[in-house]
Amino acid sequence: MISNMEYSVLTSESVTEGHPDKVCDQISDGVLDAIIGQDPTARVACETFISVGFVIVGGEITTSAHIDVPTIARGVLKDIGYISEKYGFNYKTCGVLNAIGKQSPDIAQGVDVGGAGDQGMMIGYACRETEALMPLPIMQSHQMCQKLAELRKKKTLSYLGPDGKSQATVEYKMGVPQRVDSVVVSSQHTEEILDSTGERITQDAIDEIIEMVVNSVIDPELLDENTKYYVNPTGKFVIGGPQSDTGMTGRKIVVDTYGGLVPHGGGAFSGKDSTKVDRSGAYAARYVAKNMVASGVAERCAVSLAYAIGIAEPTAIMINTFGTGKMKDMDIVGLNPKGIIDTLDLRRPIFRKTAAYGHFGRNDPDFTWERTDVAEDIAKSAGI
Repeated sequence: MISNMEYSVLTSESVTEGHPDKVCDQISDGVLDAIIGQDPTARVACETFISVGFVIVGGEITTSAHIDVPTIARGVLKDIGYISEKYGFNYKTCGVLNAIGKQSPDIAQGVDVGGAGDQGMMIGYACRETEALMPLPIMQSHQMCQKLAELRKKKTLSYLGPDGKSQATVEYKMGVPQRVDSVVVSSQHTEEILDSTGERITQDAIDEIIEMVVNSVIDPELLDENTKYYVNPTGKFVIGGPQSDTGMTGRKIVVDTYGGLVPHGGGAFSGKDSTKVDRSGAYAARYVAKNMVASGVAERCAVSLAYAIGIAEPTAIMINTFGTGKMKDMDIVGLNPKGIIDTLDLRRPIFRKTAAYGHFGRNDPDFTWERTDVAEDIAKSAGI
């Protein structure tokens, strides 16, 4: 956690799209997209579990749409790269169990009139550490995982498998990034890069990953002779994905947000339609925080929201600029579920691509919560 102390460090991690938990997030959001593509007002709360050789898709869904859940799940697995037993999982031969039921009418009676789909608290954050107005360590971690996937899919590093992780530890001085203290890259791989012992990958492979993954992502000015590199630090990572670890929707929530720099709200995002404020409220909070920072009225900003199930308006709104604010008071309106959905246009099938490499800081026009279209109005209100 960054403090006002002279020196501090922050570590953030990310995982690739082939990590079992992220596979589940993508299947859940794939189901969501398929449903709201046909029925934009559907109620969806989809959960996925994956293990050796099978997938279970469950949850509570109320919709007029007709979808083929096994086909959706297999399509996601194929796109990720689980296409052969070589990586311990094959989209063609795995079992898929559909265990989806309907949403409780007790919940629906509060949501149908415009109330929040659940209680909870959500956090949005923005800062000036990166062009995306995101914390540096989580952006570095996401970009390293994206680079692993790119090198694998282009067959530039043909030995890479779908599963993988990254981690970046950044040293700060008075809240400003100074250097990268350590980097971790762990990627599933084939046996072809093992050394003569069969227990570790070769030094050539380690050097290749550092050069093509770490050095291609991290600003060289932040790396020095004391930066520590850990590439597959256990030695090897041949067995990965669902063959080595179960996965579940919603288990990488800090990866999804700000990498541990600020508190996280109570709920995960993936598999939920936008009446669920766990998702839409978090997107709205990011939208407000990012526009505050983009406007120049704050260097850092966290927006906290809270809701009660069935009630439209937030039960609490708090803005924290960590002493960097140039504006004492700000009225925020339209943070009821309908206002958020309309403002951010959230009844579209755009969510599967949010389910890997973070929901925030992405340069994609469908990520409407990343727009800074009200920053100029905020600046004018503050007299900037």
